[in-house]
Amino acid sequence: MIVMKFGGTSVMDPAAIQRACSIVQQRVDRQPVVVVSAMAKVTDQLLAMGRAAGCGNREQALQLSQALRDRHYNTARQLLGPASYDQFHVTLEQEFDTLDELLRGIAAVGELSARTSDYVVAYGERLSSKLCAAAFSAMGVNAALVDAREVMITDGQHTKAVPQVEEIDARAQAIMGPLLGTGCVPVVGGFIGATRDGVQTTIGRGGSDYSAALFGAALNAEAIEIWTDVDGMMTTDPNICPDAHRIKVISFEEAAELAYFGAKVLHPATVLPAIRKNIPVRVLNSRNPKNEGTLIVARAPLSGSTFKAIAAKKGITIVDVAATRMLMAHGFLRQIFEVFDRYRCSVDVVATSEVSVSMTVDSTQALPQITAELQKFADVHYKERNAIVCLVGENIREKPGIAAQVFTALDNINVRMISQGASEINITFVIDEAAVPEAIRRLHKHFFSAPDPEIFD
Repeated sequence: MIVMKFGGTSVMDPAAIQRACSIVQQRVDRQPVVVVSAMAKVTDQLLAMGRAAGCGNREQALQLSQALRDRHYNTARQLLGPASYDQFHVTLEQEFDTLDELLRGIAAVGELSARTSDYVVAYGERLSSKLCAAAFSAMGVNAALVDAREVMITDGQHTKAVPQVEEIDARAQAIMGPLLGTGCVPVVGGFIGATRDGVQTTIGRGGSDYSAALFGAALNAEAIEIWTDVDGMMTTDPNICPDAHRIKVISFEEAAELAYFGAKVLHPATVLPAIRKNIPVRVLNSRNPKNEGTLIVARAPLSGSTFKAIAAKKGITIVDVAATRMLMAHGFLRQIFEVFDRYRCSVDVVATSEVSVSMTVDSTQALPQITAELQKFADVHYKERNAIVCLVGENIREKPGIAAQVFTALDNINVRMISQGASEINITFVIDEAAVPEAIRRLHKHFFSAPDPEIFD
């Protein structure tokens, strides 16, 4: 069996859902499980209406909800026949009526908690999975809707819940396994889940990829397919470098590094369940299904090119922490990272000297509190609007002089932090956010002017 995940742009309108259905029909003999994201832009709209309600602006929240209601009604009307639509319309109406009641309640309280936000934003996947299951059935696929909250069991950390792998494995085998055995195609929403007690949660933005990989690992899938709107993973962002190349094959390790450091095609956690069961992942384009996309495997073939890709992660803040004494006291680093841990603030890049530590974070939400605690034993300064640039490739493990080539290409661009060695497959540095396009263009020109045709297209 296989798992097929369709992203928001792959289910964004009637034409996209019809394309997705056609792709699924071509793979029915491989026993697919279909995981769907919310329709494109729906998650953003749900977050916006939640914020509006939380600020007490009930009318704005309800207007946004009405626009979303109309969009789903119109999509369903175009996909389903009159009889099916009349029946499905009742389902949609009940869902949106419940959403509107939730928004009125939030507006009355005047506060949007993380738990309530999860309830609001989960409507995107709940609606899209119901809509796709109904549309697939109308188009001849024996589809069966599966409620993700019955399978994706998580802890209670709202907005970034942690999946409980053993329980997901058991639930997937118990609920989806029998459906596959009868020739059904399970259709399930990604991104959402529930605690053991049934409290609704979400696993973070872009989490539908991760959901698909977890379901694939649970069901021992032969492959996991991530369907999006591009022809696979690219050597860099084609919006910055129009001559970027498609990567034909890449390793799990390389793909994970790229996803974490800004490559938007794949959620950073996607490869972890695949690694656990050694399941190949393929990134494909639902608008161009004949393209072979990018294959992600445990060990990729050796490449004649130094790097596989360049990624950039913007919105980065550098935090400089200097010891108040001349030399760092014993336990100084431990004290610093214990503060970040207490506020669940992840650190990406770290550089140390004799008396100071520099770190990068991509969330400034808790930075005032973190700074206040750090200032009890250190001087703290931070600078926003930076970016992490990461060059990834297994070929740099043993090659001398690579860093010199990188920084020669970056002549006249101020590099604020450098990291190499923590990972054997990447070179990472931090620059001003505004310098990212020029830096990527220079690096891409230098390292991808003659790409290996066995690895790149």
